[in-house]
Amino acid sequence: MTRIQTEGSYGQAVEQGLPTEAYYGPRISEIAARSLAGESLTREEAAFILGLPDTETDALTSAVFPIRKKYKGMTVSIQLLTNARSGNCTQNCAYCAQSRDSKAAIDKYRLVDEEKLLGDARVANEKHLSRHCIGLSGLRFADDELEEFAAYVRDLKKESGLPICCSIGFLTEDQARLLKDAGVDRINHNLNTSRRHYPNICTTHTYDERVANIRMLQGLGFEICSGGIIGMGEEDADVLDMLFDLRGIAPQAVPINFLIPLDGTGLEGTDTSYITADYALRVLSLARLLMPQTDIRCAAGREIYLAGREREMLRVVDSIFASGYLTAGGQGIDDTIALVKAAGFTPVVD
Repeated sequence: MTRIQTEGSYGQAVEQGLPTEAYYGPRISEIAARSLAGESLTREEAAFILGLPDTETDALTSAVFPIRKKYKGMTVSIQLLTNARSGNCTQNCAYCAQSRDSKAAIDKYRLVDEEKLLGDARVANEKHLSRHCIGLSGLRFADDELEEFAAYVRDLKKESGLPICCSIGFLTEDQARLLKDAGVDRINHNLNTSRRHYPNICTTHTYDERVANIRMLQGLGFEICSGGIIGMGEEDADVLDMLFDLRGIAPQAVPINFLIPLDGTGLEGTDTSYITADYALRVLSLARLLMPQTDIRCAAGREIYLAGREREMLRVVDSIFASGYLTAGGQGIDDTIALVKAAGFTPVVD
């Protein structure tokens, strides 16, 4: 894997006992100022940020913080995720415990009872969370399946009134309209990685099919949540490609996941040791610099790769999950709320 290393006089500074910020600080500040002013970063500038040495993490997050504060204030959107349909997917996504090739020991079910969804909605309301996110495994759905789910969504809206985001594969236009009329506000459809790297993680559908699905949903008026996964054997150039493609799509939210290589999946045993907290913070910072007004969410892997660095993380991101992910556990709701408050931020309801 090719990692970017920013050119500069860092080694010379160390040898001379000089502060390294004198070499990187002005350029970091210049790039952040351009983003704050609404100017589009170049690929060269993005590569500079991603390739910074770990010693410059504080300078980077400090420079990014005013951008986050300008557009998102001091608030953090905390979201709850319900896995409403699990396993038995026809796709072979290597990272996913629900894929057709996965041997992961997970629960498999067609659709959870409506009471489970309503119960999660009540918890989200009681805890003043921002959004109820619902995941359904699978690529395509029969009309009667979506009519049943749409009825659930209508009841959820009556129960909680919370914004609803669904991760739900590929929809026809009629199916998408059905869910929109029922009350789904936003659809999650991640790019996951770059166009170049996509065939290395999935061969049962294409990157361009994902992009086309997003464009169709945008045309129908859905908000879009779309991001990616770091740690699947991609090169830094793939991270750049993905983030620039996301900037072009202009989603309302960009979740950045850091791979949890679950046993039984195609990426079981993947070496993710290069995903240090500093590297993760560079990726998140770059997402903010490229898409300053977008919700930047640190999603799966937060509790693993950024443990102890949450205050720095929240200087960059404005959104996180609580109480776990589709097939992996996570930090509980109360602990997540306490973490946000301890870092000096305020949990917020959309």
